[in-house]
Amino acid sequence: MRKPRVLFLCPGSSSRSQIAEVFAQLVSKDRIEAFSAGAEAEALEPLAVRAMAEVGVDASGHSSTSMEQLRNESFDFVIAVCERAKEACPAWPRVDEPLLWSIEEPSAATGSEEDRLQAFRRVRDQIRQRTSLFLLANKLV
Repeated sequence: MRKPRVLFLCPGSSSRSQIAEVFAQLVSKDRIEAFSAGAEAEALEPLAVRAMAEVGVDASGHSSTSMEQLRNESFDFVIAVCERAKEACPAWPRVDEPLLWSIEEPSAATGSEEDRLQAFRRVRDQIRQRTSLFLLANKLV
């Protein structure tokens, strides 16, 4: 039986979509296939890696793919983590319209390293909650 496939999109794909991908895999206990993509493939932001490590998740070495690399793939759900990602989202077979989660861009945070890390923590916690609710609502866990 084929696992449901979920794609998380972000313009840069250096934090939000990758965090969502990691949590989706963990929460679903690998009952789904989760992917993250952006305009270009990027490694996970170091502060995102630190924020994930604080909740016991090793995301070091994780990276996304570009939307172009996944162009011929099919997904059951596509989730844009911000309006810019939704606007840039190409059409995907089987998906009428991507879902939109308006989540702040943590890498845009300014201030001390602790201030910026706090932004990543907020985003991590928000994404973990939304991912869990999404998976429950769609009976994917």
